[in-house]
Amino acid sequence: MEVFDQYAKNYDLWYEKPFGNSAFRLEVSCLERVLDPFSSSLEVGVGSGRFAKALGIPYGLDPSIELLRLAKRRGVVGILGRAEALPFKESSFDLVLMVVSVCFFQKPLSAFEEARRVLKRDGGLVLGLVLSESPWANFYREKAKKGHPIYSHARFYSFGELSYMLNQTHFRIEKIYTTLFEEPQDQEPLKNQEIREGFWKEGGFFCIKARKLSL
Repeated sequence: MEVFDQYAKNYDLWYEKPFGNSAFRLEVSCLERVLDPFSSSLEVGVGSGRFAKALGIPYGLDPSIELLRLAKRRGVVGILGRAEALPFKESSFDLVLMVVSVCFFQKPLSAFEEARRVLKRDGGLVLGLVLSESPWANFYREKAKKGHPIYSHARFYSFGELSYMLNQTHFRIEKIYTTLFEEPQDQEPLKNQEIREGFWKEGGFFCIKARKLSL
């Protein structure tokens, strides 16, 4: 997506700001709750590589060459490409990670199908995302209405829609955790560090582990 090339540095610097830094650390902690041990892994929509580096994922795919340059500086092997057409052989990975990227996919169903194809038998798909029931989704939608260059391209899915898409692409949800239990804002560091097991719509960030099912 061209907008990420244009705003790559600003996007990455968001994580250095007081809110962004505290949210990142909390989101990483949430994702760690749903990660099983893995040997071969890929982040789809790797962006600038912050989550991949923090979680020990060596490979990252993204459509933005500028973001991939930043990821490379963090030690991530970047591959230019799109989630809907992964340039990998079947059964290449035991973990595929997608963090705050599903809302930007043109065809999320195709992206999940591709994730399933490149996963090994019983491989895991881990998602970190904002869902439409969350007050945080409304917060970002308001930014989009005001012309925010990145959120204007985002589409937030409900937990029901996401569950349906995972079911349709032969994944079974195994673990869910929720965090960001605070009034939405993006300036001050987060105070509430709570991470709850399960889906809580009043939260802002959802970590989901889904298992590839055998056909």
